[in-house]
Amino acid sequence: MERFYSNGKLLLTGEYLVLDGALSLAIPTKYGQSLNIEAIEASKLVWKSLDEKENIWFKDEFLIGETIKSRSVDSSNDISERLIQILNIAKKLNPNFLNTENGFKVTTRLDFPRQWGLGTSSTLINNIAQWANVDPYQLLKQSFDGSGYDIACAKHNLPITYQLYVKTNEVSCDTQNNTRAIKEIAFNPSFKDHLYFVYLNQKQNSRDGIARYKNNISDLSESISTISTITQNIISCKTLDEFILLIEKHEYIISKIIHQDPIKKRLFSDFNGGIKSLGAWGGDFVLAASKNNPTDYFKKKGYQTVISFENMIL
Repeated sequence: MERFYSNGKLLLTGEYLVLDGALSLAIPTKYGQSLNIEAIEASKLVWKSLDEKENIWFKDEFLIGETIKSRSVDSSNDISERLIQILNIAKKLNPNFLNTENGFKVTTRLDFPRQWGLGTSSTLINNIAQWANVDPYQLLKQSFDGSGYDIACAKHNLPITYQLYVKTNEVSCDTQNNTRAIKEIAFNPSFKDHLYFVYLNQKQNSRDGIARYKNNISDLSESISTISTITQNIISCKTLDEFILLIEKHEYIISKIIHQDPIKKRLFSDFNGGIKSLGAWGGDFVLAASKNNPTDYFKKKGYQTVISFENMIL
């Protein structure tokens, strides 16, 4: 039996602008997803996906051949279709992948609820890429697209700075394969006990958020430079008050670009501290920074999932 594992992710800075070369801070999470592979005699894939409670949330069988396809003639399951697409792209990138007479029993296991948005898709992409021995960034680009920071988190066990090399971007950076710069960093702020991650009770589709962002872009060079500086300052800042000022400035800049009010203004205007959206705005997790434990505040407002920095960050 083979086993692969990938870390979940959170993008602390640079949402949206990471696509255009902004220096961003991303963190792998203690939550992730595994992929177990067991050979069987039949020439098929018997696929089963388990959630964090070991409940089956998806299962299907796929025929193995020149292309992967569902055993069901009229299969219209969106998850099956997406999985078939990923597997066939992996097979295109490596023709030797699944080029066997036997098949496999495949089991995926999540450490977190699917709706949390910590990387159900990116961890799957990275796990399949490891199994198929292909470049996970290429597999992502041809299936989901996106900046790739989530793949970097899946592969790294420390916080990272992530920056795409964009020809029109004046920010200089060391690059890997002339595409992206990834650097492991020590992000362990002295005020980490005052940082919390709060789930907003709804999952945000990052592809929809990216599409809206791309429809609203103009000249972003100044914003990219400013966000890159904020990222550097957040990494090096020493006090909670300074951190709150930085995330509020970050929120203001992004709100002007995507024409959307910051989450604090919309939902938590009476909160005593700073709140920052993470990733695509409007769902998933936000980062809350406050001198006092804000768990009761958020739970009274109906947000039951509040996770400390220490319990979230790998």
